Amino acid sequence: MIGVIYARYSSDNQREESIEGQLRECYAFAEREEISIFDTCALSAKTDNRPQFQKMIKDSAKQKFDVVIVSKLDRFARNRFDSAHYKNVLKKNNVRVISATENISEGSEGILLESVLEGMAEYYSAELAEKVGRGMTENALKCKFNGGAVPIGYVINDQQFFEVDAVKAPYVVQAFEAYANGKTIKEIVEMLNAKGLTTSRGAKITINIVTDMLKNRRYIGEYKFRDIVRKDGIPRIVPQALFDKVQTEREKNKRATARHKAENDYLLTTKLLCGKCGRYMTGESGTGRSGAVHRYYKCNGAKYRHACDKKTVKKEWIEDLVVRHTREMMMSDISLRRQAGHHIQLRGSK
Repeated sequence: MIGVIYARYSSDNQREESIEGQLRECYAFAEREEISIFDTCALSAKTDNRPQFQKMIKDSAKQKFDVVIVSKLDRFARNRFDSAHYKNVLKKNNVRVISATENISEGSEGILLESVLEGMAEYYSAELAEKVGRGMTENALKCKFNGGAVPIGYVINDQQFFEVDAVKAPYVVQAFEAYANGKTIKEIVEMLNAKGLTTSRGAKITINIVTDMLKNRRYIGEYKFRDIVRKDGIPRIVPQALFDKVQTEREKNKRATARHKAENDYLLTTKLLCGKCGRYMTGESGTGRSGAVHRYYKCNGAKYRHACDKKTVKKEWIEDLVVRHTREMMMSDISLRRQAGHHIQLRGSK
């Protein structure tokens, strides 16, 4: 017989040694049963979309092996539905799934025992998830740390409660004060990096980190986990008045950015077509060496497919040209007479 060994672990609590142990059991079983190993598929993924697993299922249709060896049946799939589905696919290809450590016969009793073992494995998995969820909820009700990145300015003590980091917390306040006084996020990033501030994981400060910092309500003592919210659940770092001022400034800057974008809208979007290939031309911009911003329209064929050699067209030039020609057309004698005729007809119909 020819077989494939399949091993996987799906829990964050399991380690790489889990895979090694499964492989050792499967190889020992294959040696005892005189099964030649065609391939080994060892994975840590949790879903049935993993490429190696799908390749193994496809290879079964090519009659490359006779059995799939697993250390235990619960290692084959994440739930009974997936297990039944893929075992049925393998069965159609004359391939069986064999457990290296569970003695299961091939008759009717074996079918029942296999179903019981898989059901028990899924039950324990679901029960564990429920227990973890209950534990995290209990932690949240006590305002304890539930995992993830620790915000700059805090440390987690031995009882999993938040405490103020006396070294980093003042830098957080300085960042809020700087933004409230008109500093940009980029300037704040440069300031914090110059002071040597790092995240709880030792990484440099970035724009995204400062952006998240300035809206993080934990700094005013608010603890939140899913739908559990506790005001004053953790120590406050930033005064409420300063936090509120920063939020006001953030909203102002958002609106200012929106207005700036509106001023730079491209009037001919979805209206301007390339004269060479007929595709749409869309607006783009770039900054020159002098710092000046240049805006233009570019053919989508040249941009995405490299199927057109149409050169870019300056935004101001083409828009002014279209507006001028439109005005001339609207004010021409023919157009004015046509508009007057329509107006007379509308009044007469009333």
